[in-house]
Amino acid sequence: MGVVFVLLLVASVAVAAAEGRMGLLSGAIAESAGRAVTLSLGLVGMLSLWLGLMKVAERAGLVAALARLVRPLLGRLFPDVPEDSPAMGAMVMNLSANVLGLGNAATPFGVKAMEELEKANPTPGTATDSQALFCALNTASLQLVPASVIALRAAAGARQPADILGATLLASAAAAVTAVVAAKLLARLYRAPPPRQEGGP
Repeated sequence: MGVVFVLLLVASVAVAAAEGRMGLLSGAIAESAGRAVTLSLGLVGMLSLWLGLMKVAERAGLVAALARLVRPLLGRLFPDVPEDSPAMGAMVMNLSANVLGLGNAATPFGVKAMEELEKANPTPGTATDSQALFCALNTASLQLVPASVIALRAAAGARQPADILGATLLASAAAAVTAVVAAKLLARLYRAPPPRQEGGP
């Protein structure tokens, strides 16, 4: 992304210089910088509010309660992962935190889940079906409360920043279903290689 950004910047300056519009470019840069500062300050306030509310929900046990609800479903999606495995517990907490928009809280659980899944991996270095499915689910990130998007809309002056809840839930649910279906179908098409033998090539 850094390379793309630099290319766009160089192209903008080159075109402005060629057409003699460097003054307009400088004015646009200054105006955009000012708007970015205003947006950032508003975003900090809204994000603090929403993340604070979500943290209260987490401390109140909402994440744990949601985790109890999704554990049976994950047991069906990951039949090769024992229910008492640390990986299963970390996956449950990761997905539950994502549903509530607690991205910061979900990340450590996601890392822990992948570490635990890798410990049980018969072919280290090659992702198992469970690892691929979990990665797809984590990326799809089913969300009931998209706190970051709501904060962005509020900072941009939206009258009803939370009116995207339905659309976000529908879109993220569709993404999650697509991720599961794709992962399961590809798992059938591409079988994992046999475990490497100790002392073998």
